[in-house]
Amino acid sequence: MTTTTPKRVRLLLVDDSEVVRAGLKALLGAEPSIEIVGEAGTVAQALSAAMRLRPEVVLLDIRLPDGTGFDACQQILARLPETRVLFLTSVADDTLVDQAIRAGGHGYLLKEIDARGLVRGILDVAAGKSILDPAVTARVIQLVRSGGPAASLLDALSPQERRVLALIAEGKTNKEAGSALGLTEKTVKNYLSNIFDKLQVSRRIEAAAIYSREKR
Repeated sequence: MTTTTPKRVRLLLVDDSEVVRAGLKALLGAEPSIEIVGEAGTVAQALSAAMRLRPEVVLLDIRLPDGTGFDACQQILARLPETRVLFLTSVADDTLVDQAIRAGGHGYLLKEIDARGLVRGILDVAAGKSILDPAVTARVIQLVRSGGPAASLLDALSPQERRVLALIAEGKTNKEAGSALGLTEKTVKNYLSNIFDKLQVSRRIEAAAIYSREKR
């Protein structure tokens, strides 16, 4: 009887510090669910490596010598829209969190995170979830409170739309939300499109932040 080897998440490391990259390789290299396929230290190198290696997830720092991680994120996603981008930085600044979301990032973690949390974050992002470090979640909620839609916009959601949004706020993928509600993945996607329109947002993280604020 043969056993099937679990599929490993193909990961590209992008950080301007060789020491940090070495540390990440040492930390993640022994993780059986992750395969580090390459590394880069600049925006140009990141784009080149992503095009060549086609990683599923790019673990990306914000500060790079020839630009920012936001530049790299936008350029990579413009060419490889199926790739997932997870920011890993030492800074929890309101503006940076907002820029990361607007650049198309699927997650934002701080470098203080422990090994188990980092691995889980990578796997969750690869699975289609959007994640935020607990330390920056409150900042995103504050961003929505100060510059986003009014809380009363949630009143415009139908009961089913609220149920869908509640599951998305928990980090569920469209498929997982659909299974929980007895809906197809396509139907959940359509619900989300309506939810985004009503809340005047374009990202799952933004919608989840609004929901989290209302449930406080």
